[in-house]
Amino acid sequence: MTARAVTLALLLGAASCTVGPDYRPPTVAAPADWLEAWNYGIDTTPADLSRWWNQFKDPLLNSLIERAAQSNLDLAVAQARIREARGALGASDADLWPTVDGAIAFSRSRTSANSISSSSSQGGSFSSNQLDLERNLFKTGFDAAWELDIFGGARRRVEAAQAMVDVAVEERRGVLVTLLGEVARNYIELRGWQRRLAIAQDNLTAQRDILALTKVRFGAGLASDLEVALAEGQAHTTAAQIPGLEGAIKQLVYRLEVLIAGQPGLLWHELAAPLAIPALPPQTQVGLPAELLRRRPDIRRAERQLAAATAQVGAATADLYPKFSLTGVFGLQSLSASDWFAGRSRYWSIGPTITWPVFDAGKIRANIEIRSAQQEQALRLYEKSVLNGLAEVESALVSYVMEQGRYRALLEALSGNQRALGVAEDLYRQGLVAYLNVLDAQRSVYATANDLAQSETNLAVNLVGLYKALGGGWRSE
Repeated sequence: MTARAVTLALLLGAASCTVGPDYRPPTVAAPADWLEAWNYGIDTTPADLSRWWNQFKDPLLNSLIERAAQSNLDLAVAQARIREARGALGASDADLWPTVDGAIAFSRSRTSANSISSSSSQGGSFSSNQLDLERNLFKTGFDAAWELDIFGGARRRVEAAQAMVDVAVEERRGVLVTLLGEVARNYIELRGWQRRLAIAQDNLTAQRDILALTKVRFGAGLASDLEVALAEGQAHTTAAQIPGLEGAIKQLVYRLEVLIAGQPGLLWHELAAPLAIPALPPQTQVGLPAELLRRRPDIRRAERQLAAATAQVGAATADLYPKFSLTGVFGLQSLSASDWFAGRSRYWSIGPTITWPVFDAGKIRANIEIRSAQQEQALRLYEKSVLNGLAEVESALVSYVMEQGRYRALLEALSGNQRALGVAEDLYRQGLVAYLNVLDAQRSVYATANDLAQSETNLAVNLVGLYKALGGGWRSE
C-alpha cells in the first residue's frame, strides 16, 4: 500500500468511531403540582420570572437591581470564568488539528584538528591546515504533526470542555439569581427598618406628650411622682431604641453599595428618605415543578457537570486503543548562505506513526474507573440538586403563606390595641384611671406596630426568597 493510500485510510478512520458512553440527559420525575399551591394567592400557571422584581412596582428597587446587574464584582468574576472555560474549550478543540512549527537557525562550529586524521593517497596524514576545521550551517524548515482522533478521545475532551463552558454560564446565572435576591432583600429590609424607626419616633412623641401632661397633673396634685417617673422611663426606653434602628438603616445602605460596586456614601442621598415597604402582588406566580428543572441555574449546572463527566469517561477509554499520527518535516539546509535556497538544499520526510500501550500496570483502566466514579457522583449530585430545589420552593411557599396569616392577625391586634390606648388616654386625662393603664396600652401598641412592620417586611422578603428558590432573575439568550 502506498503512503498516500495509508494516509487516506487514516483520515477516513478519524471519523469512524467514538468510544465511551454517549451522553443522554437523565430523566427525573417532577411532581405534578406544588403541595402548597392550594393556598390563597398562589398561581401555578406558566410564569415568566426573568424580571420578577417588577411586580413590586418600586422604581428605585428596579434601578438598584439594574445597576447591580451591570457592575457587581462577583458577577464580573463569574463572567471572567466563562471566558476561562471558553479558552479551555479552544485549547481542547485545537487537539483535533495538525500542529506546524517553523524554525530558522544559524550556527558556526569548529572541529578539533586532533580529532580528525586520515591517510593520504601516499599513506601519510593530513596536517591541520589541510582541513576545513571551521564551518557555517544555515537551516530553516517546518515540522508538522497530526494525531488522528480515530477512537474519539480528543472529541470526548472537546465535549467535556463544551459542557464546562455551559457549567460556567450556569454558575454566572446562579450568581445573578443570588445577587438580585440580595439586592431586593436588603432594600426591603431597609424600608422595614425605616418603618420601625418612624413607629418608634411617633411613639416617642406620644410618650413625651403624656409625660408633659403627667407633670402638669403632678404639679396640680392630681398625679403622683411615681407616675411621672414611669412616664419618663417609658420615654427614655423608647428613645434608647432609636440609635440602634438608625444604625441598622445605615448598615443596609452600605451593603447595597457593595452589591452595586459603589463606595460607602454613594446611595445615601437616594435611600435616606423613608419610603413604604414594596407592596406585594395580588397573585404570586410560581409555575409548575417541571418548569423549575428548566429554570434553576444550580440544577442546570449539575446536569452540565454530568455531561462533562460522561465525556471524560470516553476520553479515558480512548487511551486503551492505539494512537495514529502523521509527522512530516520539510526544510532547507546548507553550509553556505549563497546556495541556502537552492533546490539541492532541500530535505524532507513524512510518514505515519502508530503507538499502542503494551504495559502500564493497569494505569489506564484505573483512570477509567476514576472517571466512571466521577460520573456516578455527578449523577447523584444532579438528583440531589433537583430534590433540594423542590424542597426549597415548598419551604419558601410555607414561609410566605404562614407569614400572611401572621400579618392579618397582627393587623387586627394593632387595631384593638390602638382603640384601647385611645380610651386609656381619655380616661387618664379625666383622672378616672391610673397611668399604669396608659403605660400598658402604649407598650402593647408599640410592640404590635413594631411586629406588624416586621411582618410586612418578612412577607416581602419571603416573596423574594420564593422567587430566588424558583430560579427567577435571568432570561435564556
